[in-house]
Amino acid sequence: MKKVLILGVNGFIGHHLSKRILETTDWDVYGMDMQNDRLGDLINHPRMHFFEGDITINKEWVEYHIRKCDVILPLVAIATPATYVQQPLKVFELDFEANLPIVRSAMKYKKHLVFPSTSEVYGMCEDAEFDPATSNLVYGPINKPRWIYACSKQLMDRVIWGYGMEGLRFTLFRPFNWIGPGLDSIYTPKEGSSRVVTQFLGHIVRGEPINLVDGGEQKRAFTYIDDGIDALMGIIDNQNGIANGKIYNIGNPKNNHSVRDLANQMLEIARSIPEYAKTADAVSIVETTSGAYYGEGYQDVQNRVPAIDNTMAELHWQPTTNMTDALKNIFEAYREDVEKARHLVDQE
Repeated sequence: MKKVLILGVNGFIGHHLSKRILETTDWDVYGMDMQNDRLGDLINHPRMHFFEGDITINKEWVEYHIRKCDVILPLVAIATPATYVQQPLKVFELDFEANLPIVRSAMKYKKHLVFPSTSEVYGMCEDAEFDPATSNLVYGPINKPRWIYACSKQLMDRVIWGYGMEGLRFTLFRPFNWIGPGLDSIYTPKEGSSRVVTQFLGHIVRGEPINLVDGGEQKRAFTYIDDGIDALMGIIDNQNGIANGKIYNIGNPKNNHSVRDLANQMLEIARSIPEYAKTADAVSIVETTSGAYYGEGYQDVQNRVPAIDNTMAELHWQPTTNMTDALKNIFEAYREDVEKARHLVDQE
C-alpha cells in the first residue's frame, strides 16, 4: 500500500492522477496545493489527505511528507508560454529553485522521485522524433526568454540525473501536449494565459475570433489525459524497479496535428453540439504574429513528435485515444459550464 505525495495536487495532472489512484488502487494520496477547486468530492475521500499550502512557504510540511511517503511527485510549475516571455524570473524561481529542495529531500530520505520534465526540453531539435536518449536539446538566443522554461526543466533533469549517479531513485517523464477536461479555466480570456486547447475552447464559448500565431502551421502531438495517466500509473507502480533511472516520453505520435487543424477540428465539433453551436458560428479564424500575441521574446517549434518505444515496452503501455475522441470528451465535459462562461463574459 503506497503513500504517494503529490505537490500541486489541484493542477491538471495532479487532480486526474489523484482520481485514478483513489478509484483503482489502495494507495494513499497526500496532496498539497493552494486551492482545491478541481478536486471536488475527492477532498473527502478517506485516502485523500489534502493540505492547503505553498511549497515555497510550507517547507517543513513538505519535508515531513517526503520522509513519510514512498513516491514523490512535485508537479508545481508554471507552464504557460505568456509567462515565459513576460516573467522569466518567476518561471525560474518556481520551476527550478523551489523544486530543488524537494529533489534533495527525496535523495536524503531515499524515496522514488517521479519528476515532470517536459517536451519543451527538446526545444528546436530537428529530429523527426524526439528521443530521450539521443536527441539534442536545442534552444534559441538569450534574447528569447521563451526558453527559460525549457532551460529550467533541462537543468533540473540534469541535476536529478546527477543525484541518480549518487543513489537517487528517480524517473523523469516528459508529457507531450496532454489535453483534457480541467487543463485551464475557460473563464480566462486573457491572451496567452492558458494552453492552446483551452484558449480555443474559451474563444468558441464566447464567440470570439481564434488567433492563429504565425499561421498556425506549427504541429503538436496531442495526448489525451487518460492515456497520460495510464503511463504515469505504471511509473508509480514501478514493477520490479523497471522505471528507476529512466526517462519516458509520454505522448501520442498519431495525434500530430497543426494548430490550424486543431482550430478547425474544434469548430467542427462545436457546431455539432447544441450548447456550443450558436457561438461557434460567430467565430472567425484570424492570423497574428507571435510578437503581437506573446511578445517579442517568443520563438516556436514547428514539430514535436515523441519517440515512445521504451515507454511502451517497459511500462506495457500505449496511447489509445484519437484526436477526435479527445476533443469530443473535452467539449462534453464543459457542456454544463457554457452558460456560466457566457454570463461571466457579459459582465466584463
